[in-house]
Amino acid sequence: MNSSAFHRKPAGSAALTSLYERLAAKNTAPLWEVLGDLVTPQPRPGCVPALWRYDDVRTLLTEAGRLISVQEAERRVLVLENPSLRGASQITPTLYAGVQLVMPGETAPTHRHSASALRFVLESGEGAYTAVDGERTSMRPGDFILTPSWTYHDHGNPGDAPAIWLDGLDIPMVNLFGASFAEHHPDSTQPVARPEGDAFWRYGTALLPVDFTPGRRSPMLSYPYARSRETLDRLHRNGPLHPVHGIKMQYVNPATGRSALPTTAAFLQLLPKGFATTPYRATDATIFCASEGRGTSQVGDQTVAWGPRDIFVVPSWAPVSHTAHDEAVLFSFSDRPAQIALGLWREQEH
Repeated sequence: MNSSAFHRKPAGSAALTSLYERLAAKNTAPLWEVLGDLVTPQPRPGCVPALWRYDDVRTLLTEAGRLISVQEAERRVLVLENPSLRGASQITPTLYAGVQLVMPGETAPTHRHSASALRFVLESGEGAYTAVDGERTSMRPGDFILTPSWTYHDHGNPGDAPAIWLDGLDIPMVNLFGASFAEHHPDSTQPVARPEGDAFWRYGTALLPVDFTPGRRSPMLSYPYARSRETLDRLHRNGPLHPVHGIKMQYVNPATGRSALPTTAAFLQLLPKGFATTPYRATDATIFCASEGRGTSQVGDQTVAWGPRDIFVVPSWAPVSHTAHDEAVLFSFSDRPAQIALGLWREQEH
């Protein structure tokens, strides 16, 4: 693909400079001076590859847990800021990510907001939960949990060990459109209206209520890791391995087969020990978290070495390949559904 400039600025002159000054006074500007920056032959990723070691993040998060309560913080989270986007609370230009802590005995206040959220559980004590619109779900390591847009949600931890998870939200997209709303529940904690597991039995067993109308987001609340891991194992035994992805599955809305959230896709991928993928790139910048195992990923010209619960980001259109040193499972999420809806998404296998 041609990577030369799409457009080069014309030569300047005193007359053009004078014109530009008069244009600026009228809040106008010449397109030909900026066209090469606005329209590019290939994506400009807007972020850089980066790695967050879980042990480092956990140490700092534990310190925060001693210094600020969950009521003071609303949500006790360390934002994972891309080094090229410092101060913007963004891990990519369209997505936010953070690592959240709820200490034993704590309950995070109930609120709701326009942004959609996903959770990938990293650690949990016995009994830790998320509640969404009146239903609680237990949080166990590797579980994938949804908080769709404008749903009341809170988190609790009645156990004796910290509950920690990776948050992913589409906050930058929501704010780009100027569409952010948020409010607290009239009570500090929402009432429980349905038994745990109700959403799964209604929507997750290849049966649907006869009066159910599929929506843009999944009606499921939780995708337990035990079931997802068994799926990966069985498909690995059945074969074949995909040269680019190994065994890679997408979390979906069971009523439509589309992504679980309308703006954000999430995936789980098994890489057998010693398996090396062939390079791949796509326009959706992707956040990875190692659920199991150790390995390395080649992201452009950088090598990222990761272990359990480490988090790293692959920018848009950056070639990436993975090598598993142990049998490894990678969780990932990106803005792919939003790009597909807008007709922008593109991928390339090398």
